[in-house]
Amino acid sequence: MRLVTTQAGLGRIEDGAIALLDTAFPHVGAVLEQDGSLQSLASCAVRRRIPLDQAALVAPLGRPRAVWGVGLNYLSKAARAGRGLPEQPILYLAASSAVLAPGAQVVIPQAATEPDYEGEIAVVVGHRLYQASEAQVWPAVAGITAANDMTARDVMRTTAVPALAKSYPGFTPLGASICTPDDLPDRDAIRVRTRVNGELVQDDTSAGMIFSVTDLLSRLSCFTALEPGDVVLTGTPAGTGQDRTCFLADGDEIQVEVDGVLPLVTRIVRPLDASSHDHRLTEPVS
Repeated sequence: MRLVTTQAGLGRIEDGAIALLDTAFPHVGAVLEQDGSLQSLASCAVRRRIPLDQAALVAPLGRPRAVWGVGLNYLSKAARAGRGLPEQPILYLAASSAVLAPGAQVVIPQAATEPDYEGEIAVVVGHRLYQASEAQVWPAVAGITAANDMTARDVMRTTAVPALAKSYPGFTPLGASICTPDDLPDRDAIRVRTRVNGELVQDDTSAGMIFSVTDLLSRLSCFTALEPGDVVLTGTPAGTGQDRTCFLADGDEIQVEVDGVLPLVTRIVRPLDASSHDHRLTEPVS
């Protein structure tokens, strides 16, 4: 099942169109908070259908309670950086206020001189996970989506605090749709690609992770309870702006592609006065 949240309500993607569902839930995250699963949406009645290209898509999960991330989790990234493999995941918790809708603009603050993209597979938790084994992880996953885990590299370098470098408003675009695990062609090799202004700059699969999805969430659950609707960003492969010494500029467009999910597009704005712009959670750019 492939789901979206639109300005007109929740919908299933069916035959290239969106079937708007007869439900009062405002977004997918609200369904998970109440049900711990998305399966009720599979049989939900359809109000009407709209063409996919005419839908105004918004952040599919609303504003998640928690967004976890991991640094250096791809073999390709470690090799590119010339670093050894970590023995434990490098974990951080970013502000959920950084979540941005698909298709929206992110305004780069003047203080961030080296803004970077990070195309990632985002895992959405369905059932509570606490001190869970690897075998318990996939049955508790509600779905996956695409993420652009943006980072201010200069802030990371000067503060050494990932949460500060990644929590600016709009620095965590999510979407555009959610794919339930049963719709994934291969859970162990989920492909993620990133394009900047149409140029392919990242291309890898989850098979290249240092800590697999199940290993990562199992380890994380040793320290915290992952609740329905929480998001775990699973790391980025080689090819970031940091790797290429090419950071984001005004007018740049980033597209993150993840198996089973609609492309996540984000547009960059670097105004002279960033404070005059609004960072929106739900309104995409037309």
